[in-house]
Amino acid sequence: MPFPVEAKLKDGTRIQLVLAGQADVEPLRQLYQIIVTEGTSYPHDRLPDHEDFMDYWFRGKSTVAAYLVERSPQSGMLGAFYLKPNWPGRARQVANAGFIVAPGWRNKGLGWLLGATMLQYAKELGYRSVIFNLVFSENEAARHLWETLGFTVLGTIPDAVRKNDGTYQDSCSDL
Repeated sequence: MPFPVEAKLKDGTRIQLVLAGQADVEPLRQLYQIIVTEGTSYPHDRLPDHEDFMDYWFRGKSTVAAYLVERSPQSGMLGAFYLKPNWPGRARQVANAGFIVAPGWRNKGLGWLLGATMLQYAKELGYRSVIFNLVFSENEAARHLWETLGFTVLGTIPDAVRKNDGTYQDSCSDL
């Protein structure tokens, strides 16, 4: 897949998807801090240190970031995804992916665009399928998005995720 990819969101906003590199580390780290603080979609309960963050988002992965086409320094990163093998060796053809969308850019079609791009990119990289290991059951927007893109729930893990208020919610694995 040739990057950068230019596309338009539902409201006509022009965005660009780029393969993330060193210049994208800090913008992604800032966005991930927001996502971790929200506590509604990722397992971290605090921002990982630099090395763990790099392992989680960059090392051994293809990471794609979304920006405005005509971005300014204050516009920041709109969203991102990583794509990696879910398992090694004989099962390496099954990918795993993780997604984030900045709060101000939700419900504009960016999640769908990132998901559709990931599926095409995964196919081009030789993956035969994609699995999400941990989709929070209460993250209805993500669950709806994955269903729209053809994923189905493989199973549910009861009380898998501790929420910010100390209660627990289930998680799902989707394929």
